[in-house]
Amino acid sequence: MDWLERVTKLRQWTGNGVRAPHKPLLLLYALGRFQEDADGELRYTAVEEDLKRLLAEYGPGNRTSPAYPFHHLVSDGVWEVRTDRGPGSPGTGVLELRAAGAAGRLVPELRVALRRDPSLLARMARALLDLHFPPSLHGELCEAVGLEPALAETVPVAAGRRQRDRRMRELVLTAYEYRCAFCGYDGRVGATPVGLEAAHVRWWAFDGPDDVDNGLCLCALHHKLFDKGVLGVGDGHRVLVSQRFVGHSTAAREHVTSLAGRPLLGPQPGTPPVAAAHRAWHTRQVFHGTPRPAAVTP
Repeated sequence: MDWLERVTKLRQWTGNGVRAPHKPLLLLYALGRFQEDADGELRYTAVEEDLKRLLAEYGPGNRTSPAYPFHHLVSDGVWEVRTDRGPGSPGTGVLELRAAGAAGRLVPELRVALRRDPSLLARMARALLDLHFPPSLHGELCEAVGLEPALAETVPVAAGRRQRDRRMRELVLTAYEYRCAFCGYDGRVGATPVGLEAAHVRWWAFDGPDDVDNGLCLCALHHKLFDKGVLGVGDGHRVLVSQRFVGHSTAAREHVTSLAGRPLLGPQPGTPPVAAAHRAWHTRQVFHGTPRPAAVTP
């Protein structure tokens, strides 16, 4: 049985680039817990809050109950659920899962395979991360689910998978003249730019092309906030800031909330700006909540 193939073909509601990371997040969480206790069960009432936080932080803007992946992951042959009454999930209702004492864990065959081949866990984690999340979130997501942050980074990408165009970073940074499109940061050490990254607007994991019109040059802070849905790009190529972001410090106001409504810096003339279709995808699938009104300059 090819467990890696099963992981890459989880049944999800998808279409037109819609994100549905609920099952991948639960499976990553289960792999992290397997490392701690290979035979332990995940009682729904004990992990519900953890799964809620993962969905809120790494899922799309529309909130979904963790009960759905807890029940539906069974259909993929990698997860099993039992209750106080015996094997089988009572359904997708939160109250039913709680009342029945539902507990889930990886199926016995997968647990055996993971014990026999320790590298399988890393390969499964890498596949889930590559297929559903941008690289800027991989390390912290591993930490959030209890996996070693370096675990997925050291495993080579499987043969036959779509490969990134290594030229994109240089092309995007050049297009934006080596400064953050949101704040203008342009730090260097000697002649080498530091803290500047090429961000995909439509994520590469969701068929985002390695093209300049799908990229932004962003500083490391704003790249992370962009991929987490705190920041976005709206009509007129102006910065969106989510109303869900809260920061009372001067630094939070200067570096985040004051960006609301600010026009992007770049790209330079003759270079295509971010395509409307990619901006719209990010707003629908990544940006959280409603944009703040444009910041008022005193």
